Amino acid sequence: MASNPTYTISDLAREFDLTTRAIRFYEDMGLLQPLREGPGGRNRIYSARDRTRLKLTLRAKRLGLSLTEARDIIDTYDSPRDTGPQLRKFLTVLAEHRRQLEEQMADLVANLDEVKTHEKEARALLGKIEKAPKTERAA
Repeated sequence: MASNPTYTISDLAREFDLTTRAIRFYEDMGLLQPLREGPGGRNRIYSARDRTRLKLTLRAKRLGLSLTEARDIIDTYDSPRDTGPQLRKFLTVLAEHRRQLEEQMADLVANLDEVKTHEKEARALLGKIEKAPKTERAA
């Protein structure tokens, strides 16, 4: 019978290139639930489930989801194995996130257009100044 793999906080930090502080933060947010061993429960023992939850948390973070959204989605996978509700929840969160990103993109495009307009105006004014005789520039 094969035993379930366990990980220390250092193992996970090294594997995912995180600080132990970040992992403890994810634990405080309810994303990870390691067993506690040793004096005063100081040693954390992470399960394969915790490792998977950390991996999913980091994936959600790369997608730009909040840790609360990540936890809500990941928690649905701990529920019974009917994946329909899980996928609907995931799609709802993704649709809202996509809407927010598209709104931010529109704002960025508008801002970029405004910067381009100001650059063009500044270049035109600079061109006029540089073409003017030196006596007019000094005035």
